[in-house]
Amino acid sequence: QVQLVESGGGLVQAGDSLRLSCAASGRASYNTYRLGWFRQAPGKEREFVSAITWSGGTTNYADSVKGRFTISRDFAKNTVYLQMNALKPEDTAVYFCVANVVYSGRGLQARDYDYWGQGTQVTVSS
Repeated sequence: QVQLVESGGGLVQAGDSLRLSCAASGRASYNTYRLGWFRQAPGKEREFVSAITWSGGTTNYADSVKGRFTISRDFAKNTVYLQMNALKPEDTAVYFCVANVVYSGRGLQARDYDYWGQGTQVTVSS
């Protein structure tokens, strides 16, 4: 019902920046309530990074990325972005774009989202 395709990952050095993009498509892609990003490092559980409500633009950030990451959306392109600045080795993970078409909690848990992208690898070297 909603397909999510991430792009923009790569290998960078500590302190560098990356911008991740997530393009949404499918019959319900223009009716999403919230889109966001989770990440998963090897051997660890998936971790909330950031989310934004599509219509209102209300944002949430994990404490670990506040002041460094910025989430935004482009209505015309049906795309959500994650601008990542001052990257740290601890940010190394597979980053997943997520979406839901209905309200579910505060959007801070993986179970709040029904649609997931395939993930894009972000590697930050020290």
